Amino acid sequence: MRPLTETAILCCDHQAGLVAIVPGQSLVRIAGLRVLVESDPQGKGIAGCPNAGPTIKPCTTTTSVTAGYSALVRVDGRRLCLDTITGLTDGTPPGAVKYAVRAPGQALVECAA
Repeated sequence: MRPLTETAILCCDHQAGLVAIVPGQSLVRIAGLRVLVESDPQGKGIAGCPNAGPTIKPCTTTTSVTAGYSALVRVDGRRLCLDTITGLTDGTPPGAVKYAVRAPGQALVECAA
């Protein structure tokens, strides 16, 4: 598994909605890029989700992370985000639309869960 960096690409299930990531720490970097830690993927905007219609709400925000934090590695007490991160969005149907990692943002470092 690879740690995520600030250039990671996370998308909603509809594949065109991109999650805007802002790293919450600046202590640890990989090739000059800040790594993502616990809560970085939550509450972030999603741009470009094509899932729209009269009774359909497109994904506009991430909600909770459901899996993908490292059980072993922490940065300043916060668990490291791995390329297995998944979570939910606010899109229709509520509580069913997920987001996941398309690219981790780096290919140099691997770590155990």
